[in-house]
Amino acid sequence: MTESEIMQAGQISEIMNSLKILLEGYFLYRFVKPFCKNKKASFYAGGAVFVMAMVMLYLLPWHFGVFTAYGTAVLTAFLILCLKEHGNFVKYIFLCVTFSALCLFAFSISDVIYDETYHYLSRTEYMLAHEEQWLLLYAGVWVFHLLLESFVLAVSIWIITKNYVYKAEPVSVKELPLLTASSVMGMLGYAVMWDYRMNYIIENVNNSDILDFLAVLYYIAAIISIVAVIVLYQNMKAGQEEKLQNRLLAAQVDSIRQHIEKVENRYKSIRSMKHDMANHIFTLERLYAGDKQEEARDYTANLRNAFSEITGEIKSGNPVTDVILQEAKNEAEKRNIQFSSDFYYPTDGDVNAFDVSVMLNNAMENALEHVGESENPYISIRSYRRNNAFMIEIINSFNGTVQWNKETGLPVTSKEKEEGCGYSHAHGYGLSNIRRVVDKYSGDIDIALEDGEFCLTIMLMLA
Repeated sequence: MTESEIMQAGQISEIMNSLKILLEGYFLYRFVKPFCKNKKASFYAGGAVFVMAMVMLYLLPWHFGVFTAYGTAVLTAFLILCLKEHGNFVKYIFLCVTFSALCLFAFSISDVIYDETYHYLSRTEYMLAHEEQWLLLYAGVWVFHLLLESFVLAVSIWIITKNYVYKAEPVSVKELPLLTASSVMGMLGYAVMWDYRMNYIIENVNNSDILDFLAVLYYIAAIISIVAVIVLYQNMKAGQEEKLQNRLLAAQVDSIRQHIEKVENRYKSIRSMKHDMANHIFTLERLYAGDKQEEARDYTANLRNAFSEITGEIKSGNPVTDVILQEAKNEAEKRNIQFSSDFYYPTDGDVNAFDVSVMLNNAMENALEHVGESENPYISIRSYRRNNAFMIEIINSFNGTVQWNKETGLPVTSKEKEEGCGYSHAHGYGLSNIRRVVDKYSGDIDIALEDGEFCLTIMLMLA
């Protein structure tokens, strides 16, 4: 091996190490991006700061171990995330610890296989007969090293980001040990395995191949453990989410049942008034016959008010939706909110009254809750037909901000979930319940937020 070839090998190593740093920075960017609201934060943390930190450590004259290099670079990326993305710092700890572990394991798997591959190929009859091509072999095995490391990282990150459903939700301090235990234990095991491996290489122990094989198995098992814990954690959250939604749906059913009871009571009151109508007419006739015009007008006004209280002002074509809209109107008037309704129940379509009631109940609750504190708050609802599409449009004044859940496409508000659900700081079940009903009718929902208005449009496809 000439001095020129040694220099060329050093140049190849520097180029490949630079590419390795760039690839790892790219994968850190891809890993944290889905969890960040500010996409620039993920770019700065992964695409810029991590790469810069690794390059600086690589260029410094002192030797840094793999642990120190990755730890320093990832810690720097974590600090940038905290500065650029003000939010749940615990979640960033989880992301950075997990990425550090994945990087170490992917690098170690590739490094062991790289050594074994180069050791085997360099001793083949062909290479022994063509020693002038060893630089080409060295470069080719290095490329294989990078491709294998990238493949392990890409697959691991893809599985985690695909199965981590609740990316917008924070990670609590209590959840952090569960999510990072496999990563921390894996890195501790890595430190032991790597130290033994280095000693075997330095001392040229003959049975180092056995340790290398066990090391690869350990790193693969560690990656599988990390991914499995995260997937299991998300499945647990999904199960809790489903239970909570079922409880909320049960509460909706109970609310509709109460509305139906109110409808029944209304009909009883109407029947009672109908029964007394003859007496009311007789009283009015006597008042007019006695030329008591003022008393007759007062009696008529009282009769009209009593009838209005029983029947309600809103006539939507369905008694249950009448009650829901009337209660929303009454609540709005208590809060000095302007309320207008031009909703009509679709009597000429195959639609279930319970489904429409669930949608209206959730929509009215959301509108009343988020109507805002503007000078003239208002809520309006209307419905109309477009061929076989039944459209419901609910508009309310809104002066807040909305964060969107990428997975569901629905807004996420700051209202906390009830205690004991395992996580908090999320809401939006009203819209989720509406979507569940809409899906039964092959429909869709659309949300528009502009000019201080929140507009929810619901489309049901009727037969």
